[in-house]
Amino acid sequence: MIATVARRSLLASRTTAVRAATLPVARAAAASTWASVKAGPPDPILGVTEAFKADKDPRKINLGVGAYRDENGKPYVLPSVREAEQRVIASKSDKEYGPITGLADFTKNAAKLAYGADSKPIAENRVAITQSISGTGALRIGGAFLARHYPYSKTIYLPTPSWGNHTPTFKDSGLEVKQYRYYNKDTVGLDFNGLIADIKAAPNKSIILLHACAHNPTGVDPTQEQWKHISQVVKEKEHFPFFDMAYQGFASGDTDRDAFAVRHFVSEGHEIALSQSFAKNMGLYGERVGAFSLVTADADERARVDSQLKIIVRPMYSNPPIHGARIAGTILADAQLYQQWLAEVKDMADRINGMRAQLKSLLVDENGSKLNWDHITNQIGMFAFLGISPEQVAKLVNEHHVYLTKDGRISVAGITPHNIKHLAKSLHAVTSA
Repeated sequence: MIATVARRSLLASRTTAVRAATLPVARAAAASTWASVKAGPPDPILGVTEAFKADKDPRKINLGVGAYRDENGKPYVLPSVREAEQRVIASKSDKEYGPITGLADFTKNAAKLAYGADSKPIAENRVAITQSISGTGALRIGGAFLARHYPYSKTIYLPTPSWGNHTPTFKDSGLEVKQYRYYNKDTVGLDFNGLIADIKAAPNKSIILLHACAHNPTGVDPTQEQWKHISQVVKEKEHFPFFDMAYQGFASGDTDRDAFAVRHFVSEGHEIALSQSFAKNMGLYGERVGAFSLVTADADERARVDSQLKIIVRPMYSNPPIHGARIAGTILADAQLYQQWLAEVKDMADRINGMRAQLKSLLVDENGSKLNWDHITNQIGMFAFLGISPEQVAKLVNEHHVYLTKDGRISVAGITPHNIKHLAKSLHAVTSA
């Protein structure tokens, strides 16, 4: 009996010891796999929108959203897009997978829009092009292609500042990101001398990212003469130009004018890379319609490049969505609908330019500002840099309920006839104190 009790006691103590020994393991196993994942920083644009939504003041203005709004501040669907979509629906097309590089009718006409209908590389079958998931997708494809196949450099130079998504997109593509001077805070304009000096200082055959028109976020563009000089320096340094053209037509209201830099570089013999987006100029934000293209030496080289683009796209997302591409393709292919779209794009650009002119006039003539606001009308496109300090931005937000990014960038599309007087009065108040 005593022996039995002893054995039971020994067994119990061993069980307790085993439990104690395995307890840390059990506790470790219970911890989340993702416990060490750190929270990322909030998106600066989404933060502006969230703060705007929480504000109950009826005077509040949201100038952070990078999307076109009509004169009532509402999202706008172009009539040409409505018509094209009705035609697409009426055609009762199937929903089968598209080709890896997208719909050929769309990409063919997207290339003509960018390079020109009389483009020599297009005529000679030297443009390799793939449909992409809007402009971001085009940049990602281009970054991956250059990281794999550009033989001279794995470094891309971006203007300072540049669109916030450029850096992570190219880094994730496998490229090193560096900067060149672009924006001059003192003049609220282009630092052309700094730009040229930095491009000259970059190692030969570097990759140079250029905003084709309506530079995001500053709205500051080179003149055509300055573009010619940039082209010359890029050629002398044997750099590779990568154009991001997200606003063709939307910048000036003229698709040919907005494509000047792209077409000039090509005419000068540059074999460029090009990212196109149809989010802004067709209002196809959620449809994610874009294209990436490369100018090559000949048709044989184009075919080889095209094969490698397919290899990049296939494991990334297999093939692009077709509905938005059908809409854009319908507009670009139909002569009447295309002309209607051009007129609508000009109307959008004219409305934005009109708001620029009116804001400047209200600041100077009605509010009596003694500051120089010429940069508001000298800049172009959806965005404008106001040239104000972070402290002045904070006052606009906290005291006047005008929401914008901390660097003083506004979306001019958010200005309407209904809120522009409050904006001008508020901006004058924070800059004249």
